[in-house]
Amino acid sequence: MSDFAELLIVNARVLSPGTTRSGLSTIAVSGGKIRGVEADEGPASWRGPDTRIVDAAGASVTPGFSENHMHLFSGAAELDHLQLKGVSGLDELTAAVRQYAKGRDEQKILFAQGADYTLLGETDRLTRHDLDKISPDQGLILFAPDHHTAWANTRALELSGLLEGKQLRPGNEIVMGADGLATGELREMEAFSPVQAAGGFGRYRLGLSTGGEPDPRPTAAEWRTDMDVMRLGLDYCARHGITTIQNMDGNLYQLELLAAIEQEDGGLPCRVMIPFHFKNFMSVDMLEKASEMAARYDSDFLRSGVVKVFFDGVLDSWTAVMVEPYADRPGYCGEGLFTAEQFREVAVEADRRGLQIAVHAIGDGAVKAVLDGYAAAREANGVRDSRHRIEHIEVVHGSDIPRFAELGVVASMQPPHPPGCMGVPLEPTVSRIGPARWPLSYAWRTLKDAGAHICFASDWPVSPISPIHGMHAAITRTRWQESDPDQSFSLPEALEAYTVEGAYVEFREATKGQIKPGFLADITILSHDLEAIDPTDLTSVRPVMTICGGRITFSEK
Repeated sequence: MSDFAELLIVNARVLSPGTTRSGLSTIAVSGGKIRGVEADEGPASWRGPDTRIVDAAGASVTPGFSENHMHLFSGAAELDHLQLKGVSGLDELTAAVRQYAKGRDEQKILFAQGADYTLLGETDRLTRHDLDKISPDQGLILFAPDHHTAWANTRALELSGLLEGKQLRPGNEIVMGADGLATGELREMEAFSPVQAAGGFGRYRLGLSTGGEPDPRPTAAEWRTDMDVMRLGLDYCARHGITTIQNMDGNLYQLELLAAIEQEDGGLPCRVMIPFHFKNFMSVDMLEKASEMAARYDSDFLRSGVVKVFFDGVLDSWTAVMVEPYADRPGYCGEGLFTAEQFREVAVEADRRGLQIAVHAIGDGAVKAVLDGYAAAREANGVRDSRHRIEHIEVVHGSDIPRFAELGVVASMQPPHPPGCMGVPLEPTVSRIGPARWPLSYAWRTLKDAGAHICFASDWPVSPISPIHGMHAAITRTRWQESDPDQSFSLPEALEAYTVEGAYVEFREATKGQIKPGFLADITILSHDLEAIDPTDLTSVRPVMTICGGRITFSEK
């Protein structure tokens, strides 16, 4: 290897967890790793005739962001859907859908994303009849921002065979009307997946809906289309300063697409983890496929080895599992996608295989059941550094807070999700939870102070993907009532949750997540000095360059 650096980042205000630096520095990169970080210009021996010089111009240079919970394939495909964030009322919805529909006559079903539960107000919910007025002849389906509820018109329900209802597994529901026909509201994936399949979107959601593979196998043309969709998602991540993607849905097909892109393009612009998605209709022997995926894909840029599970749904559709009944639905605690006993069996077997487990658990009842499952895995298999995860944890029971640190469980949480953050409306969520549980809702600070490892993410496409905006949401978080504890994070804590804590949950804190010699050269150069800007203005900051493994994957210049 040449003594010269391949890349020098000069005039860098290095902002990296675990290190304290004043003034400007130079970062030297060679062979995909950080060779050195020195004050001022660094040694003259770093500069050679072919060394590329990048001037950070006094702005913050951070470790590359780790997006610790997102949905790459479906999120990329949704970039072409109608986006309804900020749309309110039937008139605005009608105008947006009809404008989007122009030139799309050939589509059987139109897809729209980001429809607020309160789009028609705090009491009225959309029905197929509302959507029929907008699109009487062409199928139309709207998804809530959380992707756990959808509203379909009559034509979409007819095309998918759902108009007269369908028997579903626990935790899923086609809401039926007094006339014996579906109202149009579809709760959870099993309810709305037939509409997605009928509209040609099924392949992109397989990692969420079934965890299985496309059947029949995609044609050569479909394969090329899917590669292009995946590339679009990867590039979108790189644009936002992301160097690591921890995907939270998965199947073998996604790994095969990414491996083909890596080979064809000479590398991936982001490091990607794709899990095996274990569904409630599977038997535990299906975990053999998870082990096979883990053995086949285990490189610095593409890996598996994680089992993803959905234990419950979401608060807004009453599908999250609560310890005590919902505040606005007395006597009802929600119905899980798994029973506690079913999950315990999965956890014990996945843990026995040495696989990491990541479980979507939003209600405090779901969180408790998942922690119980992890405790059972420890008892059955012995204590190991498993770093199992719980995703979201929107409400936690007070008795379970210390169990995260006791069991070594990582809390994977999303700063854009709390009502009141990033434009998320307060209702209906805060009324579902009720004031008695507000102090332990989205309780990042409480869990961190109790010793839990916290990693942050967006859950894209549920929320905007930008880690900068996520940090802003974490830092500027406000209480719903004065007596609630302050759950906000400081800038260093928020940055840590998007960098070194992301590396920790991947068991890679010794090789990435910081800017220090010998670490992987995953680096993000920002447009401003984060420490000099008012936290309320953080959303004006943007990545100007992303470097992954020493390779520039995005640049404004």
